[in-house]
Amino acid sequence: MSEAQRTLGIIGGSGLYELDELIDVEEMEMTTPFGAPSDTIVAGTVGGTRLLFLPRHGRGHRLAPHRVNYRANVLALKMAGAEQILSVSAVGSMKEDIHPGEMVVVDQFIDRTRHRIDTFFDDDGVVAHVEFAEPIDTQLASSLTDAARRSGATVHEGGVYLCVEGPQFSTRAESELYRSWGASVIGMTNLPEARLAREAELPYATLAMATDYDCWHEGHDAVTVEGVIAVMHGNVAKAKEIIVELAQRVPDPSGRPATSALAGAIITNPDSISMTARDKLRLLIGKYTS
Repeated sequence: MSEAQRTLGIIGGSGLYELDELIDVEEMEMTTPFGAPSDTIVAGTVGGTRLLFLPRHGRGHRLAPHRVNYRANVLALKMAGAEQILSVSAVGSMKEDIHPGEMVVVDQFIDRTRHRIDTFFDDDGVVAHVEFAEPIDTQLASSLTDAARRSGATVHEGGVYLCVEGPQFSTRAESELYRSWGASVIGMTNLPEARLAREAELPYATLAMATDYDCWHEGHDAVTVEGVIAVMHGNVAKAKEIIVELAQRVPDPSGRPATSALAGAIITNPDSISMTARDKLRLLIGKYTS
């Protein structure tokens, strides 16, 4: 690997790594202190960038959103060498002007999940409070937006991703409530993913692919799995083109705010951290506690 080569982790659907342009392909079996990720990582190179693909739900879509091991997924990508993470996610549109089949590069989140572990600092006697006011890395998001435009996609720059627990879709009353909050899109996966990426000091951005209008739109059919999947197939094809474009110009993440997110965030006195915790969290806290 050349010194100039960037490494980008991509969390998304099972078919995204089937790129004609992908060379030097290998599969990486990973394990982490937090368990196994959703699947093997498929690694390869496009445009001088090393890409690490991880199917969020496993191949064959085996894992519901609330059953994904988000901690293992994020940490496995970091262990494999990812410098930053791109999430590719199907979403419902909460705005009239975001049509099914279009892309949104979001810049904010609202968290409505309820039963998920959303931190690496849970039960090991180490307390850390990372800053999360701006959850998306602006540099990576800008490069992603440019790549989407070069690919010919209709892309909306900025927007609020509202993450629900799932696996059910929303009630109509919930959908209307979320619209009143200013949500742009609604999905089930990007939190706790984005929170964990911040704790892992990995810049993070989302390519949200609109598949439907949720259930708020009176002139639009109620959300069905069949309808979502039909639009999703076209979205995945476009997402592949965007990834190839992004791989040509992946930005240098060094010096980005996320890359030092734990500096000053670890509250626990280093002398109080057990060797067991140090070993488990070494990849995350080692440079701050050694």
